[in-house]
Amino acid sequence: MRFSPVIMLSRPLWLAALLIAFNVQASPIADLFAKVDPSVVTIRISEQVIDPKKSNAMRSSSGLGTGIVISKDGLIMTANHVVELADAVVVEFSSGELISAKVKSADASTDVALLKLDSLPKKLSVAKLGDSDKVRVGEQIFVIGSPYGVKHTLSVGYVTGRREVGRVRGQLTPVEFLQTDAAINQGNSGGPMFNLKGEVIGIVSHIRTRSGGNEGLGFASTINLAKRMLLDEKSFWAGVEVMVMGPAEAKALNVPQDFGLLVQRVAKNSPAYFLGLRPGTLPIKYGNDSLVLGGDIIIGIMGIQLTDELLDAADSPIRKRVAQLKKGDRIEMTVFREGEVIKLFTTR
Repeated sequence: MRFSPVIMLSRPLWLAALLIAFNVQASPIADLFAKVDPSVVTIRISEQVIDPKKSNAMRSSSGLGTGIVISKDGLIMTANHVVELADAVVVEFSSGELISAKVKSADASTDVALLKLDSLPKKLSVAKLGDSDKVRVGEQIFVIGSPYGVKHTLSVGYVTGRREVGRVRGQLTPVEFLQTDAAINQGNSGGPMFNLKGEVIGIVSHIRTRSGGNEGLGFASTINLAKRMLLDEKSFWAGVEVMVMGPAEAKALNVPQDFGLLVQRVAKNSPAYFLGLRPGTLPIKYGNDSLVLGGDIIIGIMGIQLTDELLDAADSPIRKRVAQLKKGDRIEMTVFREGEVIKLFTTR
């Protein structure tokens, strides 16, 4: 009996041979990760917060997020809430190199911010930005970040929805987030969401959770909206946290009008800092909210008195005036401080 010269392979070898024969990659995401990961950075911030154990005292606090390099001259996108009140920002590259950076522009409504490195690293990898308008629900994506400080961690999932949450400055473009089931935890904020072409299609913003950890409901700001707010319109970063006050709060604090913004915290070396805004010093509980009293109360911006309509309107003249500010333009605020109305000035 004659046997044909066929070599019998075990299943693992047979499968590997088939993959090689058809030039199929066993793990395309592994190759994509190796390609794009050098453009992902860890964002380290320090800021001053109220010390709950000492009255009228401040203490240093540190935070961590993620960012993505988008240009050869050292521009980095991240989440606004990561750097909004940062006194200092340090960017850590995959090589371990540390370089300081400054907030260049930011937008709270879309939760995106733009940093500029103070100097360039020895080697700089730049990510390619995609078109988030073309992203479809059901597409596979991956996210790189630093969950709980574990740097350059990969998580894989799908786009599970597109969520509109409002409109920006009276424009027709809605504030839109891409929803994903990819694992996102504290430290992922500001990190890139990639498509399977290795293009950035979103900037990780937040999760919805009852446990405090990932439950499969993560959200990323679309990259198209991030580009418009940070690169085209160059949204203004003020470096101040405020609480909106209505008639009841204004009456309790003897404010000479029904609406205002109670200053909570001010980032060092920010426009608000150079303007001379004073933050609060006395933490209290107000209903279910925690707030800080003793700071300035903003009652006018750019010569326009604050009202309920102006605070809520996306197309208010205040928002328009602030959005049009250029470098060197004068910034003006009217504040209520220690029973007196005073005006503060600086330049952008």
